[in-house]
Amino acid sequence: MNKASLMALEEYCRQKISAQSVADQAHDISHILRVVNNARNITQHENAQWQIVLPAAWFHDCVCYPKTHPLRAQSAYLAADQAIEWLQQWGYPVHYLPQVHHAIVAHSYSAGVIPTTIEAKIVQDADRLDALGAIGLARCLQVGGTQQLALYDCDDPFCHQRLPDDKTYILDHYFQKLRHLSSQLHTNVAKKEAEQRLLFLEQFMTQLASEI
Repeated sequence: MNKASLMALEEYCRQKISAQSVADQAHDISHILRVVNNARNITQHENAQWQIVLPAAWFHDCVCYPKTHPLRAQSAYLAADQAIEWLQQWGYPVHYLPQVHHAIVAHSYSAGVIPTTIEAKIVQDADRLDALGAIGLARCLQVGGTQQLALYDCDDPFCHQRLPDDKTYILDHYFQKLRHLSSQLHTNVAKKEAEQRLLFLEQFMTQLASEI
């Protein structure tokens, strides 16, 4: 595929994504654009095929149920199936499709699928980076607020004597998931960026503790 074909593909992906309903505001078009940009940046430093990475990054959340929905864990599988259908309609080269499907399925934290290709690892890293740093914190607050969760447990805000429960308290999501993400990344570029973003979250928690 030449540059013109790539631009046409990305415009097609954006049109399809923009027409979809949004499960929550943390998975809107701005999230997609950030993940695509993360994926582009990581791909530049890895021996990976952008023909797989980019469509997978664009379509990774094309089906995305809210966190409280019973089909949440199936979102990535359904998104992968939908992506393949759209790419086939566009006439995308068939030999890329199985790897695009795998990259979309493997990006999901809740699906628990281990990525087996560098392209799938890149898409997973690109998505998880968006859960860290300032944007990660903003998305966490956004989702928790939509679910009308309490900000924190007044008796133990920082989970010193209890297990984190992010279905009840927004900030518990940091202790339950976010602070562990950087150790789960695959690529050096993503790991380096995650260090800075995790540092921001740690500084936020320190500041919050002083204010509480």
